[in-house]
Amino acid sequence: MKINGRCYCGQVKFTFDGEPRTAVQCYCRECQYISGGNPNAAMVLPKANLTFTQGEPKTFARTDLETPRTRLFCGNCGTSLATLSPRFPDAMIMKVGTFDDPSIFKPTVAQYLKDKQPFHHVDAEIQQFETTPGAK
Repeated sequence: MKINGRCYCGQVKFTFDGEPRTAVQCYCRECQYISGGNPNAAMVLPKANLTFTQGEPKTFARTDLETPRTRLFCGNCGTSLATLSPRFPDAMIMKVGTFDDPSIFKPTVAQYLKDKQPFHHVDAEIQQFETTPGAK
């Protein structure tokens, strides 16, 4: 699958050519902060098949957490592009809203429903988890 994408202002662009690992909607409170209140629509993409073709994203990681996630964003317009997670060291969790064609997104998992807000709607057809799949 070929995916091209960019930030809102176009200063940071990327391309991916390969098979995504999964497509997820995350309802955790952290993702709600990053998305502006909605679940995070994302695809987990192998780093080996992903290239930033223009510009370099800025990064942010909380210093008060033992294993923080690193957020990648455009330093000019602030668009949230991706997340690096210790759980997936060889992948990037890319924000679907940055894809040139976001219609390719077909979520298979809704996770962290324990943090879902009353105004969030979850497709009954996809797998649903109170936290992350496989978490105990």
